[in-house]
Amino acid sequence: MAEKVCIDQDECIGCETCVELCPAVFRFNDETGKAEVIDGVDGDAECVDEAIASCPVNCITKE
Repeated sequence: MAEKVCIDQDECIGCETCVELCPAVFRFNDETGKAEVIDGVDGDAECVDEAIASCPVNCITKE
């Protein structure tokens, strides 16, 4: 079963680390200045764990 990836938008600082590490799952929203999860993606992608570990404010989770 695929896990859902979430970004806490209140905590995200828009550093784009997750986008650089895992562009298949994350994208940068120019309007909000923050990263977001691409709708319908598979949270089991290997790069998701690396993005979670690399986030400087720990705002990415899997449910």
